[in-house]
Amino acid sequence: MRQKDGAVPPASAPDGADGPPRAPATGFRGGADAVPLTALFPSASLSPADVDTWNRAARTVDAADGGQEAAAWEWFPEHAAFPAARTGTGTPIVLGRTVVVPGDRGDHLEFPLHVVWTDQGRLAVDTAVNVACWCASDHATHDVDAVRIVVGEDVPLLDAFRAGAARLARRPAEPHDADHWRATAGLPVRAGRAGHRPPSGAR
Repeated sequence: MRQKDGAVPPASAPDGADGPPRAPATGFRGGADAVPLTALFPSASLSPADVDTWNRAARTVDAADGGQEAAAWEWFPEHAAFPAARTGTGTPIVLGRTVVVPGDRGDHLEFPLHVVWTDQGRLAVDTAVNVACWCASDHATHDVDAVRIVVGEDVPLLDAFRAGAARLARRPAEPHDADHWRATAGLPVRAGRAGHRPPSGAR
């Protein structure tokens, strides 16, 4: 829930598929154009043209939920520099957005896009399909079909973000049945759907 001063309450996200939670941080929430990209990513040396390209990619993510939640980007200025002295486990989110799509039979899917620090102090762009857990031991959620693009000399941050945004923008056109994704990943499906299998050719 958004606070009156524009800040968002402490947030955490999984560190990769089924990983430990990232350390909570208080950040800000707004539209793609409001994100202070050059302050969040000083080492990327983003030019005005780069910022325009980034924002165009971000708007394709906004369009993935029909533009219903354009002010859904969250960023955490305290993570602009790699927190080498951080406590706890996981790697912190610098910038992120999650598209939530209603699924079949009251279930739902979440498609997160996060720019994070890896444990090695490198920026990375994470995308995944997030589904609720139906395991015997409750893990809350699972990340399925997760991809991490690590930024480096051959992969600038802007290119990594554009690739992640393009991947997420395609997600809502894919199956909205969360059990499809659970079965694809070999996870237990919901009670009463034990015979559910992904269609032929599913990833």
